[in-house]
Amino acid sequence: MLDLLPEEILRQVVNLLVRLVEAAGATVIFVGATVAFVRFILVAVRRQDDGFVTIRLFLGRFLALGLEFQLAGDVLRTAIAPSFTQIGQLAAIATIRTALNFFLSREIEREGRTVDAPGRREPSGTGDG
Repeated sequence: MLDLLPEEILRQVVNLLVRLVEAAGATVIFVGATVAFVRFILVAVRRQDDGFVTIRLFLGRFLALGLEFQLAGDVLRTAIAPSFTQIGQLAAIATIRTALNFFLSREIEREGRTVDAPGRREPSGTGDG
């Protein structure tokens, strides 16, 4: 039988892909945290108490997306001939990250409803666009 890619080359390619996906996740989280921090400073200087919820929602979305990328990297890591130990580790990591993402998404949704509630005005200049 003809192998299109020897297993070692396939492992190297997958390892590179894992690094790229994990770097993307870390970048998403870093960018979100940086922008949220700048927005936090602006809101603090202007003393707009109602802007903090919007900033939390903004950062939460970036964290949720970053966690998805990190989970994708974990799945890729075990794509080639995983051992039972690796499968167990993936299951544990996936469970933890999925739980974090679930509760984070629920918090974002709840806070989003609070921000969008009738009679509550959106702070100027802090919308997500």
